[in-house]
Amino acid sequence: MAGLEGMGQPRGAGRVTAARWSPAVEDERALKALESFGNPTEGEVQLPSRPESAAAARRLAQMVALRQWALPPKLTEDAVLLVSELVGNAVHHTGARVFGLRMRRRPGWIRVEVRDPSRGLPCLIPVRETDISGRGLFLVAKLSDRWGVDLLPRGKRTWFEMRVAER
Repeated sequence: MAGLEGMGQPRGAGRVTAARWSPAVEDERALKALESFGNPTEGEVQLPSRPESAAAARRLAQMVALRQWALPPKLTEDAVLLVSELVGNAVHHTGARVFGLRMRRRPGWIRVEVRDPSRGLPCLIPVRETDISGRGLFLVAKLSDRWGVDLLPRGKRTWFEMRVAER
């Protein structure tokens, strides 16, 4: 799920090393995503249904969770992972041209929604430790406090909620 299907890990001498992470570069990319697509806390933002949109959705989620909502790093990390999984499902399984992302916060909870035009329901399947795909909804079920799917007149909204300790 979320871009892992059919992807092998590079081996041996041809291995590509990842660029070093830099908060300034990430902030710059997150701000660019925010400028390009909008703030998912102010309303649903539309992203093109392409694999690279998962990175934009992760950046938006991280920017909101860390900067706007000041969530703890572990909760932010889990929320960003789950956003990536839901977006991966929308991109890979719906045939949509665009999908919507919305993030909401209320006392004690955050809620993230991904809307797409398909009425096909996602399916939580049993997974084994060795599986390299099909784990997305398993992760959503494990890491979120609640998750579900709302059928809409045109499509569906897949969502998850996580508890947040109020300060």
